[in-house]
Amino acid sequence: MNRVKQLPNGVWPTMITPFTENNEIDYASLGKLIDWYIERGVDGLFAVCQSSEMFKLSLEERVALAAFTVERSAGRVPVIASGHISDAMEDQIYELQAISKTGIAALVLITNRLASEDESDEVLKNRLEELLQHLPKELPLGFYECPAPYKRLMTPELLRWCADTGRFQFLKDTSCDVEEIRAKVEAVSGTGLKLYNANSATLLETLKLGAAGYSGVMANFHPELYVWLVKNFQQFPAEAQLLSDQLSLASFIERQVYPVNAKYHMMLEQVSSNYLSRTRDASQFHATNRLEVEQLHRLAKHWRSQFPGV
Repeated sequence: MNRVKQLPNGVWPTMITPFTENNEIDYASLGKLIDWYIERGVDGLFAVCQSSEMFKLSLEERVALAAFTVERSAGRVPVIASGHISDAMEDQIYELQAISKTGIAALVLITNRLASEDESDEVLKNRLEELLQHLPKELPLGFYECPAPYKRLMTPELLRWCADTGRFQFLKDTSCDVEEIRAKVEAVSGTGLKLYNANSATLLETLKLGAAGYSGVMANFHPELYVWLVKNFQQFPAEAQLLSDQLSLASFIERQVYPVNAKYHMMLEQVSSNYLSRTRDASQFHATNRLEVEQLHRLAKHWRSQFPGV
């Protein structure tokens, strides 16, 4: 089992899913990928998320992906997972119950699955109350403000209500707004619910405000730099500011063909053999895109040499 009493602060990569030429999950490459993250000092792994292409995975694949990640991590770091993608609540309950049995340390709920864009927070809260009755009480829960199919941000008030249930420990925040994150951190202060920022540009400022760490796509490129920032921003403020500036500029690579570009980066790291994707057309990833990833790959190596202990 992958259970922990409290999820640790730090860096939680949103894992990508390698595929074979036959469009099946490439478990050999996935095993290397898990080792790659852990060797770079991450504090946990977020499997079966949007970066994992969960909306294009069958339930059987989502369950297998979570279970494999738990097994391969072998207790070295905790693993959390999401994976409820259906519209109907009864179908989501079935999906979440299946994922909950894989040995994960926490089960992450996707906020936009709990209410439609035109429905109120009260509707979302009522559905949460129903959902909590069907999920294992001993399994910690989390939230993911997934951008697709639409981004639904948690309000500080709703977050506090969730924190007071004692069942939530994790929020992957995608607001990209320092003041909004400040309000959320203050709302859950003194509870077991922690906020992990997905945005590079606002990360350093929100760490100063009490954010617990980073959970974003750029941990698929140079997670060790985020690990250094989270662990050392107080002790080395000038160096942390420089690194934050560099990471913010580097994160512009997200605007390419993601997650294809992250998969190409893993090819450069000799983790996988292709950059095939179910969510994006790999043929759109052209020669200049590849060159940009190669340049970032070289830059990250240089940046590592600038910061003690990376």
